[in-house]
Amino acid sequence: MAVTKTFFLFHGDDNFTRDAEVSASRAKLLAGDNADLNLSEFEGETASVPEILNAACSYPFLSDRRVVIVKGLVGHLTRKGAGDTGKRALEALMDALPTLPEWTRLLLVERNALPENSKLLKLAKDLPNGFERAFKTPDDLTGWLLKRAKDVYGAELQPAAASALAGVVSDLRVADAELLKLVSYADDRPVTEEDVALLTSYVADEDMFKMVDALAEGRGRDALGRMHRLLDQKDGDPFKTYGMIVRQFRLLLTAKEYLAGGGVPRNMASALGMKPFVADKLAKQSRAFSLTQLEKVYRALHEYDVKIKTGAMQPELALDLLVAGLGRSR
Repeated sequence: MAVTKTFFLFHGDDNFTRDAEVSASRAKLLAGDNADLNLSEFEGETASVPEILNAACSYPFLSDRRVVIVKGLVGHLTRKGAGDTGKRALEALMDALPTLPEWTRLLLVERNALPENSKLLKLAKDLPNGFERAFKTPDDLTGWLLKRAKDVYGAELQPAAASALAGVVSDLRVADAELLKLVSYADDRPVTEEDVALLTSYVADEDMFKMVDALAEGRGRDALGRMHRLLDQKDGDPFKTYGMIVRQFRLLLTAKEYLAGGGVPRNMASALGMKPFVADKLAKQSRAFSLTQLEKVYRALHEYDVKIKTGAMQPELALDLLVAGLGRSR
């Protein structure tokens, strides 16, 4: 005879899929006229374990289920500084999980993945009344978009369009919203790369990435032209453009230091906490610079930053001089 699942652990950094699963579970578990009377929701940072367990064990009102959703409790109890108080509270929770009433449906929702040595994770996997699911942000956003277009929206997304969209968004919630907009616009035909360029507000960000790529690869004239096209746009922001340049060269310097220290390119993504395609790109770009050159560039970026923030130089002029100077250094 199957054992009723009374507690569920949903954890991981893919907040889009995780939250969708929580919403679907909530809707499925709370069918009926008295749904709201049998639901309790808590934030882990403010709720106590006794309060949560009291709600979970309370007998349902005119229903066969009591649903309790708790967000961030484990992360709060195991945070740095929680000490013995957090440890004792977590132990009290784990002690109660095996004997939860059959009517209880306790959903523990964590924003980050629990480590493999987590005792709570082991309980959720091993106990007959437990359930665990991890939600990891996909490494291949292009593949995720292609699959979601087909499986969820019954639409065809051309690979070039998926790649273009993946290049300008990183958050899955935003990616899905843009995908829905594109699918609705295309109607019954495949979504094309031209559709992405026409409808996606993040294309300007892709132009900025291309500008920074040109700068990092020593194509000064191309970089200068792209920079001025960005600044000529209605919402062109020289501070944002400058920040992107700083970020790119900080990443290049980090990648170069890793490789110069004997790091292997194929391991750089995991070692530095980067997406694989970002690490591959940086490894390629960093070959065009020596470590000394990148250190010199980063110092120059800092000097311009001080001049901009103190009003000694207009950001547009600083960007012109920066791009021209980097171009000459190539």
